[in-house]
Amino acid sequence: MSVSDSETSSHGGDHQMFRQVTRDRLLYEMLKSSSKSSWKVLIMDKVTMKVMSASCKMADITDQGVSLVEQLFKRREPMPNMDAIYYIQPIYENLIMFISDMSGREPLYKKAYVYFSSPIPKDFISRIKGDTSVVPRIGALREMNLEYFPIENQAFVTDHERALEELYGDNAENSRESDVCLNTMATRIATVFASLKEHPIVRYRVKDTPGSAEATFRDLVPKKLASAVYDHINTYKTTIPKFPATGTCELLILDRSVDLVAPVIHEWTYDAMCHDLIDLDGNRYVMEVPSKSGGDPEKKEFLLEDHDSVWLEMRHLHIADASEKLSDRMDNLMSKNKAAQLQQKDSSELSTRDIQKMVQALPEYNQQMEKLSLHVEIAGKINAKISKDGLRDLGQIEQDLVFGDAGNKELVNYLEENEDGNDENKLRLLMIYALADPENFKGEKGMTLMELANLPPEDMRIIENMRLLEGPTKKVKQEKKGGFTLKFNKETKSALRKDRQGEEETWALFRFFPVLEELLEKIDKNDLPKDEYQCMNEQSGVLGVVGHAAKGAAQQSRRSRRTQAHAKYASDDGYTSDSVLKNVATDLKHMGQRIFVFIIGGATRSELRVCHKLTSKLKREVVLGSTSIDDPPQYITVLTINLSPPFPLNSKSEDAFHERSQWTETIYKLRINALIPTVCFIGTKIWNAEGNVFVFIKKKKSQIPALEAEGALAQAVAPPDGHGCCELTDADLPSGQGVDETNLRFYFHSSRLQ
Repeated sequence: MSVSDSETSSHGGDHQMFRQVTRDRLLYEMLKSSSKSSWKVLIMDKVTMKVMSASCKMADITDQGVSLVEQLFKRREPMPNMDAIYYIQPIYENLIMFISDMSGREPLYKKAYVYFSSPIPKDFISRIKGDTSVVPRIGALREMNLEYFPIENQAFVTDHERALEELYGDNAENSRESDVCLNTMATRIATVFASLKEHPIVRYRVKDTPGSAEATFRDLVPKKLASAVYDHINTYKTTIPKFPATGTCELLILDRSVDLVAPVIHEWTYDAMCHDLIDLDGNRYVMEVPSKSGGDPEKKEFLLEDHDSVWLEMRHLHIADASEKLSDRMDNLMSKNKAAQLQQKDSSELSTRDIQKMVQALPEYNQQMEKLSLHVEIAGKINAKISKDGLRDLGQIEQDLVFGDAGNKELVNYLEENEDGNDENKLRLLMIYALADPENFKGEKGMTLMELANLPPEDMRIIENMRLLEGPTKKVKQEKKGGFTLKFNKETKSALRKDRQGEEETWALFRFFPVLEELLEKIDKNDLPKDEYQCMNEQSGVLGVVGHAAKGAAQQSRRSRRTQAHAKYASDDGYTSDSVLKNVATDLKHMGQRIFVFIIGGATRSELRVCHKLTSKLKREVVLGSTSIDDPPQYITVLTINLSPPFPLNSKSEDAFHERSQWTETIYKLRINALIPTVCFIGTKIWNAEGNVFVFIKKKKSQIPALEAEGALAQAVAPPDGHGCCELTDADLPSGQGVDETNLRFYFHSSRLQ
């Protein structure tokens, strides 16, 4: 029985991409090397199950001799003749379940190989040794140190979708919930470096001088996280064999305030448009495909991920480029694939040899046609949505506001010409304007623009919360140092970005770039302002220069590299085959040291795009980490957290609230202690003295199919002291009753069950 981490370092040999290292550790270091039995059981908790699902496919797991995957807290059948691999978090509930499984005369499994996802508490070993029947049945006891969720080759999340609420909310300061969130986040980030055996130089963004009158608890969150991560790294130096003693990579910790435009502006890449405009379930898309039996079309689920070669090629292209390339690829497939060519002939003209060729080419044709048809359908839906919602005009004024080419006059003209436009799109536009020209969005000026956009006054809460995240600004320093708030026209217009020099001119709506792109380039040049980005463990020698050694090779045209690959691996559709995409890492053999960036409060698709772009440009793998990946609708929802006091209801809304309360009382037979008309927001938790609260959730008009379905938009929030709550569903609503559509707001009333 031993407690150790991986003996396999990620240093040396050919460069492996971040997600590949994670996958290999789980499959080979844990599953393959554990038990020599032909078949074994894999047992995980909810968190480690998600880690495994994000890293490996079920076929990968079964290839390592796993015949059954079980959840720790679900009832399991005894299998005394099989070995079990436990991949679990080091928490006491899990330890109790493990000891219960393996203790006594009849344990559930023959032998247990236990892998903890993060460092174990000091008393774990003594607790296990305390049961003498368990110890002989343990084949391995190790700290796997792998508790992050790789969502693609160069990105991971810590699964903290409520990070803004828990760390920046009105009640976050010194709260237990905030401490737990921060500590768990730090632990999971640190396991990234334990897994890769990388020692990061840890930097964090400083929004203001700590301890100054302007600094708030929100401003200090990045520093607290950096300090917690650094503490874990120091521990690894003594607990993990061969862990580097000095820096081998760089880690920059930011929060969402570093770039508040990126989460709301329309990003025009295929990837971003898919998640912004198409109804996806995560990365899942459902499409109708021809039935194999010749009957009605069947629905099939597709995953938009790294295993899809078409997705890999198209995801970071402008939607216009992607649409054009998809059309070209379909034409190439029809003209070059033997099965497609022969299908166009008259059946009477087909010889036996022709039929034989068609049968041989048919499987490849069907596979490629299915992939292309999927993306052609998605691209078609995106383009239809762009036309229907007038997104080209919207995108143009968004970009013009960001780059200082438009101001209040242009904004007002747009709003007057688009009175019936999508509410969410208009809100996003006003959020951008509030950042670009805050002086002209204060007080009555802002409310006037909200009225012109036909947005409810309560939506101002979202913009105010965004501004609170921004925190104190340092305008003088930014202007002096060429920061990100730059003024082009001192009379009327200001800019949040300046056009980048030397960038290839492409589509007009492809000007926008996230702040992260400039920060990463400054890291590579060792040019980050030290007063704005402080270091936890500065050391002599500059890591930034490692990226320069390979710069000469990086200057080689990416177009010429694609041409070489094409010539070697051309497929029937005239484009690169899957084998090329599976061997992309061959272009990364001589990579510099990794750069990691972690963003508290959610990262965006545009930030993920620049990480891929700069990996190729800088010849250094850039890995993006975040609490979550948020698309604009989710981000706007998150901004309804309690950062500032709520707005009051108007009289009409209050009448509607009382009307709703009457029939709610009848349905649930509630004794109403108090009616408190107010406005609250998604995720808000308001507890009365009795501990029971109803929260009615606001949704925008465009997301409500009919008023009769409005009950599905309501939910009850469980209070902290465990009192019961009701959940209001569509089935509970009296037919036809609801709040007037123009006054759909958040409402709650305190209540107690009889």
